[in-house]
Amino acid sequence: MPDVDISAKTDYALRAMASIAEAAGLGSGPVSVDELARQQDLPRKFLEAIVADLRRAGLLESHRGPYGGYTLARPADRIGLGDVFRAVDGPLAEVRGLRPHETTYEGAASALPAVYVAVRVALRQVLDDTTVADLVSGQLPAHVIELVAAPGAWENR
Repeated sequence: MPDVDISAKTDYALRAMASIAEAAGLGSGPVSVDELARQQDLPRKFLEAIVADLRRAGLLESHRGPYGGYTLARPADRIGLGDVFRAVDGPLAEVRGLRPHETTYEGAASALPAVYVAVRVALRQVLDDTTVADLVSGQLPAHVIELVAAPGAWENR
């Protein structure tokens, strides 16, 4: 199973989604790529590809014209962070290109697929249960707050 590595692409996508959701909450219209890049200090060209992925995944809608840009395709409280991860980087967990439940091992490692599935479940519990609206409001789900408050949560191992 690959390291849980949050790519720059996913980080930028989450930041862009948060900015677009915030604009929607303030009653603003579409947010341009230039504005997103400026607000979040992101590289414009890379951001263009990211918002295109988010649009193809049905998370953003594009609007043309002088006041064009991007808006959320559905309310921010109905877009999980996991949706954003999957839109730009694919499945949350893979083992050598397989989904965790597709792996099988013999002997001493036979229980490993169950561990990999548990890791995927844990990722889902955080990323799918936390919405873009939660991110923007800072009101994270209780179980996420508990995880962040756990002893050693902020320490490298």
